[in-house]
Amino acid sequence: MTRASGVGSLPGEDLREAVRTVLGELPDLPHLPELPARGAVAGLTGRGVAVIGDLGFDLQPAGWRLTDAPGVDHRRARSLLAQDLDVLEEESQGLVGPLKVQVAGPWTLAATVEKPRGDKVLSDHGARRDLAQALAEGVRTHLADLARRVPGAELVLQLDEPALPAVMAARVPTASGFGRHRTVTPPVASEALEWVLAAAGDRLTVAHCCDPDVPVGLLRGAGAGGVSVDVTTLAVTAYDELATVLDEGGTALLGVLPATGSGTPSTKAVVERTMRLLDMLGLDPGEVADQLVLTPTCGMAGASPAYARALLTTLREAAAALS
Repeated sequence: MTRASGVGSLPGEDLREAVRTVLGELPDLPHLPELPARGAVAGLTGRGVAVIGDLGFDLQPAGWRLTDAPGVDHRRARSLLAQDLDVLEEESQGLVGPLKVQVAGPWTLAATVEKPRGDKVLSDHGARRDLAQALAEGVRTHLADLARRVPGAELVLQLDEPALPAVMAARVPTASGFGRHRTVTPPVASEALEWVLAAAGDRLTVAHCCDPDVPVGLLRGAGAGGVSVDVTTLAVTAYDELATVLDEGGTALLGVLPATGSGTPSTKAVVERTMRLLDMLGLDPGEVADQLVLTPTCGMAGASPAYARALLTTLREAAAALS
């Protein structure tokens, strides 16, 4: 059965309403919504540091920074996450089946969090190792907490790595803006990903990256059971790797509709787009239908509430048609 889900973020600031929307529109694979409109403590990096309990962070004008002890904004981020989990627990009473949660990956955090004295964690081998290992422990604790709160859920971990291609291609600027951080080699990149993905235990893990040059093979090699990609911009060179994911029985979350816009394509158009993609990959739709999840191309924080709801409805209907 083909399913539909969201990438993570939604518009607005009302978490309870967002949870109800997701549970209603995406019953086969709901997810914990993220609402970045609530501020930096609720954004991708803010939610990532909220999961980490073994390191301290603080929010500066330039962004998040490692500190000796948790600052007020780090405590706010952790408190907001706990409140969101309370709401999820209340609204998902009786839920049985898959439930997806998203966490920023180690390389995206290393590219967005600064060291205590400036510049990105990415520039320091020891600091980025400590960050990745602390994230792995935080993910382990986070999933255990969710399993207790929603005992009927089959938890799915989505690791968000939008910055990974830039990290590996030496495209992340230094603090001065005049240079670029050195490239991270595939073996080094894979090791940090392995630590965090392994923290999920035997649960399904998915690695999300909406960059056209997403390293699908690297993510799978690091232990991701599935990948989440933007198929509307995906580089042709990644097609073979995406086909391999499905050939090997992995899960593919296909970003088939723009995350922002006005109006949405018809269900028929989404089905036809997905069928054309599978044809290009040389795959039989009937054989891989159970491995497919239809999603927006990326997070929908910048969309209007009406567009976001209409998009989720279209994805659900298209998934049902493909099934």
